[in-house]
Amino acid sequence: MAETVTPAAQDAPPPRSTRRERTGWYFYDWANSAFQTTVITVFLGPFLTSVAEVAAGCELGADECVGYVYPLGIKVAAGSYYPYLISLSVLLTVFVLPVIGAIADRSLHKKRLLAATAFTGAAATIGMLFVTGDRYLLGGALFVIANISFGAAIVVYNSFLPQLGGPDERDAISSRGWALGYLGGGVLLALNLVAVQSFGNGTAERTLDLARWSIVSAGLWWAAFTLVPLRWLREHPTAAALAAAGRGNVLTDGFRQLGRTLREIKAYPLTLFFLLAFLVYNDGIQTVITLASQYGTEELRLGQSTLIVTILLVQFLAFGGALGLGALAGRIGAWKTVLLSLVLWTGVIVAAFRLPAEAPLPFMVLGAAIGLVLGGSQALSRSLFSQLIPAGKEGEYYGFYEISDKGTSWLGPLAFGLVFQLTNSYRVGLVSLLIFFVVGFLLLAAVPIRRAIIAAGNTPPRVL
Repeated sequence: MAETVTPAAQDAPPPRSTRRERTGWYFYDWANSAFQTTVITVFLGPFLTSVAEVAAGCELGADECVGYVYPLGIKVAAGSYYPYLISLSVLLTVFVLPVIGAIADRSLHKKRLLAATAFTGAAATIGMLFVTGDRYLLGGALFVIANISFGAAIVVYNSFLPQLGGPDERDAISSRGWALGYLGGGVLLALNLVAVQSFGNGTAERTLDLARWSIVSAGLWWAAFTLVPLRWLREHPTAAALAAAGRGNVLTDGFRQLGRTLREIKAYPLTLFFLLAFLVYNDGIQTVITLASQYGTEELRLGQSTLIVTILLVQFLAFGGALGLGALAGRIGAWKTVLLSLVLWTGVIVAAFRLPAEAPLPFMVLGAAIGLVLGGSQALSRSLFSQLIPAGKEGEYYGFYEISDKGTSWLGPLAFGLVFQLTNSYRVGLVSLLIFFVVGFLLLAAVPIRRAIIAAGNTPPRVL
């Protein structure tokens, strides 16, 4: 049954947080974005693929070599090794994240859990330093650990958001954090790309070494800047955590609480409906990000330098875009602003379909448009969801949110791949992604957002 919403619960004053505490929270976005940009977006895929190809007997840097590796006795093409690792880590993440969220909600020391997950991920990333020669199994294991830890730390980090400000403050808080994350990720990526251009001598061995050290630098960045939130954030234990203090083990208690939440979550159908809308439109966003480089290379026949400049352009403009859409949300509300961003995303897809081949400037202009809309749509979705979470269950519900963010990100690529296979056209494959933005828009527009917030026991912001 749904929890009864009392007037006292709805009229509770917003949480008190200091500017120092909020700044500490922003800095975790700055810290972990290095993993997403330098590691996932640019360097790790080519790096692990090269290591797997060496293990398969291919010569490093060879243009064509169809070799196989045998992890756990399973025959795997070297070129498929990294995509399979992503799928494995996503599958495991689906089981891990809700449990981490439940433990966070029941813990008096949430910062310790943030430290454990973040430092585990950073250590695994730094461990890539030892992935040399044909050690593809070590590289794969370290990546799976790092990627799962990355998602787990995000769940704990996001669960602090409702405790940092009231309903009218969270859009701005979330937008500032997301903006700083894009800025931090862009800064480290730019430094690494400068290093690659400056010290690379054109040999495959040298390129691989520079990629390895770039990945390691992201782990060091992640670990070093995580110290800021660990120092400046304060603990805000939930009522359930205070009641459970000293009674039982937080791990087993977290599992039991997760079971109760899974049974009770159907009492919040509007929150689930929002998650469904987010799953659909966010899958479109993630697919555009993932396949943009492939579209630029294969369909538009653009060079690597154009792609690198565009990636950096997206990173730095997403900083301003997140702040800009956050300011707009303060005027018209987060719900309407996210809906507007989905209209803009639709325009991006249509414009990408019409891009001419071998024309770097239009591609970069489109990248700039993606940067301006990207950060805001993600940051405001995060803050809007914080309004739909029953009090004291922030970690668990952000666990489900993170699954919707990363655990289903195969739907868009699958649609793209199927359409390409049928039409042999990257342009038509890209247009197929319109369905995610159109359906996501319709689903989000159908959410009675004010009623959904009240049904979760929360006070709606003045502007929605």
